[in-house]
Amino acid sequence: MTFRLKPGCLAVLAAFSVAPAFVSHAVAQNLPQVEVSGSRANDSYIAPTAVSGTKTEAPLRDIPQTINVVPAQVIKDQGALSMQDVLKNVPGLGLSTGDGQRDQVFIRGFTAIGDQFVDGFRDDALYFRDLSNVETVEVIKGPAAVLYGRGSSGGLINRVTKKPGIDVSDVSFTANSTAGRRAELDLGRGAGDGVVSWRLTGAVERGDSFRAQQFIDRTAFAPSMELKFSADTKLLLQADYLEDRRVMDFGIPSYKGRPVSVDPGTYYGAANARASDFVQSRVMSTSAVFSHRINESLSFRNNFRYYDYHLNRNPTNISGNVNETNQTMNLAHSKLVRDENGWFNQSELTQKLQLGGMKHEILYGVEFGSQSKDAYTYAGVPVAGTGSPLPAVSIFNPVLPFVNPNVLGALTTTYGTYNTFGGYLQDNIAFSDQWKALVGVRYDSFEQKARIVGGTAPGSLARTDTAFSPRVGLVWQPTETQSYYASLSKSFQPSGENFALAVNNADLSPETTRNTEVGAKYDFLDGRASATISVFRLERDNIKTTDPTNNNRLIPVGKQRTDGAEFTLSGDLKGGWKVMAGYAYLDATIIDSTAFDTSAPGTGNVPVKGKNATLTPKHSANLWLTKDLGSGFTVGGGANAVAARAANPGNTVLLPGYVTADAMAAYRTAKYDIQFNVGNIFNTNYIVSGHGSSPNLSLPGAPRSFALTLRYHM
Repeated sequence: MTFRLKPGCLAVLAAFSVAPAFVSHAVAQNLPQVEVSGSRANDSYIAPTAVSGTKTEAPLRDIPQTINVVPAQVIKDQGALSMQDVLKNVPGLGLSTGDGQRDQVFIRGFTAIGDQFVDGFRDDALYFRDLSNVETVEVIKGPAAVLYGRGSSGGLINRVTKKPGIDVSDVSFTANSTAGRRAELDLGRGAGDGVVSWRLTGAVERGDSFRAQQFIDRTAFAPSMELKFSADTKLLLQADYLEDRRVMDFGIPSYKGRPVSVDPGTYYGAANARASDFVQSRVMSTSAVFSHRINESLSFRNNFRYYDYHLNRNPTNISGNVNETNQTMNLAHSKLVRDENGWFNQSELTQKLQLGGMKHEILYGVEFGSQSKDAYTYAGVPVAGTGSPLPAVSIFNPVLPFVNPNVLGALTTTYGTYNTFGGYLQDNIAFSDQWKALVGVRYDSFEQKARIVGGTAPGSLARTDTAFSPRVGLVWQPTETQSYYASLSKSFQPSGENFALAVNNADLSPETTRNTEVGAKYDFLDGRASATISVFRLERDNIKTTDPTNNNRLIPVGKQRTDGAEFTLSGDLKGGWKVMAGYAYLDATIIDSTAFDTSAPGTGNVPVKGKNATLTPKHSANLWLTKDLGSGFTVGGGANAVAARAANPGNTVLLPGYVTADAMAAYRTAKYDIQFNVGNIFNTNYIVSGHGSSPNLSLPGAPRSFALTLRYHM
């Protein structure tokens, strides 16, 4: 695959790379100014600030919303290899298989399939992200459309990348008993008194899996450079390339209301899965941030990002319902190719002023974006090219068929375009040292077009949605260590937000989401620990459901509500202890719907109304502790507890709850590190994720694993 920047995008990139632009700093008015730097070069478990809540680096205690931050040291200590590994440190999330091709979670009961961001840019391509260029991961809970536009019903995930500005020379190698081998590189030099600083990160990963026939073949690299023309003027250039190939694993079927009881490695697909059931993605992106501070009260920043994405998806997976009488199921093979590219540009002016005896920090922003998303869908592939359908297989002892991936059915092509315009205004107000407010609103115009060639419904579709997304939050800080808040926020989800418009949804208005939240944030033990407690109600209206009188038509009838409470704790404690912990209670229910779930065998149509939201455990908790023993030695461990989750909308299949435990030990010196991690110490048999709309397609978690990491600091 060759990646090409279209001439128009090259021109836009060049224009914004040299245009005057400036940086904004949204910080509390009674605290010293905080400048956004390339990386936090420390080993703290505490993240006092975040960049996602206000689009600038601001103290978490000043933001009237729950924001969970997973710091770099936690990712390092746990030996995390994927976004799923990182996000198990965030309470209130449900894990999805993502069709075996992408990172996907449910946040507070709502899917976040399109709510992935990187450095504040929308990153909604469907792929597995790599961690080699990730500094921290920040999760905003609740609607965030006031700054980011459409989506984010339950929240969004923002990856903060590693940036130039520090001297670093690290190479590492990891061998994992269930995940293969991985080498990483992180090289960089700060500018010092000079102009140029740079950084290069990368990773190569090869290996198999505890899942039969599974493999991974991954390469990633990300160069970046910052030019510091003066103390007030900087240009940051970044690029990122990722290629990933693996078996597209949909997991296992269900039987009598539970996932089938088989060896966790049992695979349900083609016998020649490595050749026929693979998924391959290639993602390239470039970005430019040119910043300049005008004076003490005004600054302006311009951000630009372009990406190109290619997907070649070839699954053989469980199709339809399980025949529980015969204990068999059907398999189906298909092929989908996606070609996408797009760009986003954000221009932001920050103004600090005093007005009416109050301090204001006002953010004025405008965003333009355009995406092209083309999909080439082929009909099912017959077994071994003979023209016969794939045979039924046993759910307990599957004898898998061979599939010829070169024999393709009829092609349907969908050409989709998405144009975004958004304007937003945010005011961070300090009435006094104790009382503050964060208010804002965004206006969006989202235009979609789809042209369908072939298939059963060829033609052209188009619609444009406009919406206002407000946020209002009040903060009371009676002391420097206490912060209490209340907030209201709203977002919208258009039809075809992540996939192209279709005949059955092109005439439907956007869904809307509202979040009401109160909470408290505490700093204690002389600033060595911090905690957040929140209680919220999250409601989504106009959920699209199938018309019971016409299965080819969707109707905007449905409402989901999540009532919940969350608690998080992080700390760098005395005696060399560090802790990161969390707990979430989520009561996520479909309170109004005319939909029926027909996916469960032998049950007929099951009303969805009154059922629990899928992949959303009522209780979930995480704990991770480490202890510095001195002389370079560190030990640690923790556990994750997840209650039962509904696999399908009718709740006829439940994924059992589970508890897993992990541990680590490390010896670190100025020149090298040796780290040993044990995952799932007690070899618990569990289901880590599900599909979200199917009673089948549930993925077993990894058995006990051992990982050894060697890291050399050059």
